[in-house]
Amino acid sequence: MKNIVSAGMFGCLAIVLVLAGGVAAEEYPPEMDAWLQAAKLGPYEESPQNWAEIEKLAKEEGEVVIYSASSRIAKVAPEFEKKYPGIKVTSFDLGSVKTIEKTVGEQEAGLYNADIITTGGSGQVIHELLGKHRIVNFVPDMVADNIPQDLQDPLLVRINEAIVFLYNTEVYDAPPIKNLWELTTPEWKGRAVIKNPLESLSNFMGICTIVQHADEMAEAYKKFTGEEIVLSDGVPDAGYEFIYRLLHNDLVILKSGSKVAAASGKKGQEAPPIGITSYTYLRYNDSKEYVNAIITGFEPVDSLIYPTYTAVARQAPHPNAAKLFTAFLMGDPEITLDSVIEPPYTEGKSAELLQGLAPYYEPGSMSPRDDVPLPKGGELWNELSSWTVDPDFMWYEGPKVQDFWIQESSM
Repeated sequence: MKNIVSAGMFGCLAIVLVLAGGVAAEEYPPEMDAWLQAAKLGPYEESPQNWAEIEKLAKEEGEVVIYSASSRIAKVAPEFEKKYPGIKVTSFDLGSVKTIEKTVGEQEAGLYNADIITTGGSGQVIHELLGKHRIVNFVPDMVADNIPQDLQDPLLVRINEAIVFLYNTEVYDAPPIKNLWELTTPEWKGRAVIKNPLESLSNFMGICTIVQHADEMAEAYKKFTGEEIVLSDGVPDAGYEFIYRLLHNDLVILKSGSKVAAASGKKGQEAPPIGITSYTYLRYNDSKEYVNAIITGFEPVDSLIYPTYTAVARQAPHPNAAKLFTAFLMGDPEITLDSVIEPPYTEGKSAELLQGLAPYYEPGSMSPRDDVPLPKGGELWNELSSWTVDPDFMWYEGPKVQDFWIQESSM
């Protein structure tokens, strides 16, 4: 359970954000305003957007530079370059924490190298990046009508994913637990596994979302035990109490989500743990022959939904290429719910339709567009009960959750 080595990474981000300081300006800085006008972004965005002009200018720019929390963005590059020859894609796979850290640090130094920022970490993205004019929202108008307003305003969601609870179907014919609080009992001591939330904003968002729903956690505890919850000394509510008890029940903290999926899903185990990780790791059931399944009908919730955003970076050197790549990320406008999209999704007609969605078209990833059909095996998404990450809670309460986690995981 004890794992404090990685606290430094989250600490570095916190230091950068503190040094940045301040609140969002009421007006754009003059140099940014001039760039917005020239790039036709923000308050100067055209309606309708002139895509013939955008493509022409993007080809003149010749490059698009992406800071990404996901390594799969690199898989989008060849298809984009094939569709738009002459525009080079340079992507940096940084992870969610370092994507924000690098963006803030460079801009504080007056460096504007990136064109697109795409990452999770809703509190930092909405308040630190968007709120302080470090990024600019851009929604391609050809797909805007098929994206719910809350998934494009204040910032465009590129993909939604979820933290779920996995069990091993070789050992268990049905979910072995029905209530989240069971993971804090002696029977499950040392048998819950998670990627270190201090190294992963997606996992940290999941933890924070559990803490936020303290009333529901208290109700779930009463359903499980038949009694009102009694809080430990210094613990403020049932959300924090769950985290306290989970950590003190020898929660296993690993360095990657893939290792979590392996821990819960490998065959040949006698007492496999419950994996707390991304829904998307179900893909390893096919590629690595794991036997994971999602616990459903779980009290108080089945899944914790977290967004990955995409935006144009402040004073991006290639703003039109950024617009074009953003549109590509959202998939072909001609996709409908009746479109036939078959594997392999990254090849042939399917790849042409999905475009930048192709590497993410799998169970556990959801396009924000309501006209994109679910991938095979993704039907369960709409049946799961869910809580969605709240950017405001992440921003204002997240540091307290972080401190609490560090303190209790080191004891």
